[in-house]
Amino acid sequence: MGRAGDIIAELTVDHREVDGLFDRIEHTTPAGERQKAAEQLTIELVRHSVAEEEHLYPAIREHFPDGDLIADKELADHARVEKLLKDLEGLDAAGPEFDRLIAVLKTEVTAHVHDEEQNLFPRLRHACSQEDLETLGDRVRRAKRFAPTRPHPGALPSQPHHRLLSAGTGLVDRARDFLSGRGH
Repeated sequence: MGRAGDIIAELTVDHREVDGLFDRIEHTTPAGERQKAAEQLTIELVRHSVAEEEHLYPAIREHFPDGDLIADKELADHARVEKLLKDLEGLDAAGPEFDRLIAVLKTEVTAHVHDEEQNLFPRLRHACSQEDLETLGDRVRRAKRFAPTRPHPGALPSQPHHRLLSAGTGLVDRARDFLSGRGH
């Protein structure tokens, strides 16, 4: 995902890619193709969430007077999405529960994205220098390379050792993906 410039551009590109994956799931008929698109959606959402948790939300806490409140709300959004992704794992893409969960997931993600793009990103652009935004963009890209690719709803991003666990979990997830062919 991503590959744009500053953190706002990087995360916005991610948002558009996720929109495209939702469209692919909704407009693809063969269950196998829908399953592959859902797996790719999961991979991208998990990587994106980890990068935001490691870099965007700490910046919000630092630069916004109400940053703690906002970051905590965003983390709660992520927890709901991660639970939905975990529930989606292993479901038959031809079944009604798959369609129901995709619809709920899309509603959650779309609301989260809208809030970030309409409220959070403009405030961040105003609060940070372009140089800081570029540095955060580099950090987000790096974080996504090493992030997990599967939902781990029990992991707590606020714990100090989360970054080390995230990288280790990411390595294990990518090995499992390689062996299973998931995401390829």
